[in-house]
Amino acid sequence: MNFTVFLNLKAIEQSSDGVTVECPLQSFHFNPDGSLHGGMIASIADEAVWFAIEHVTGSKFRSTTIELKVNYLRPVANSAVVHARAKVVKAGKTLCVGTVELCDERGTLCAISTVTYMLLGGKTEAA
Repeated sequence: MNFTVFLNLKAIEQSSDGVTVECPLQSFHFNPDGSLHGGMIASIADEAVWFAIEHVTGSKFRSTTIELKVNYLRPVANSAVVHARAKVVKAGKTLCVGTVELCDERGTLCAISTVTYMLLGGKTEAA
C-alpha cells in the first residue's frame, strides 16, 4: 500500500491548472487537543500538489518533494474531511511548483502551502 492509498486521498475535481483533493479524517489524525496534526496537513498539501502535477502535465514520472512550506492559519477541528485545492504554478522539465489552499468541511481556509517537486524521469508504476 502506498502513502496516498493509506491516507485515502482522492482527486474529486479537476481544472486546467490543478485539482481538488479530499482526505477523510480519522481520530488518530488529531492531536490530543482535538486539532488536526500539522504533519497531516503538510502531507495532504504535498500529495495534493503531486496529484495536480500529474493532472496538468499528463505524465506519471518519478518525482520527489524538494521544498514544502505551510502557513497554518487556523486549526482544523470538528471536521470529518479536509479539501485541498492545488494549482500548478510552474511545470518545468525538472522542477514543478504548486500552491495549495486547505479547507475544513465547512469551507473555512485553514492553511496555505507552496510545494516544489523535482521530476526524476522514468515512469511510475500504476497505483
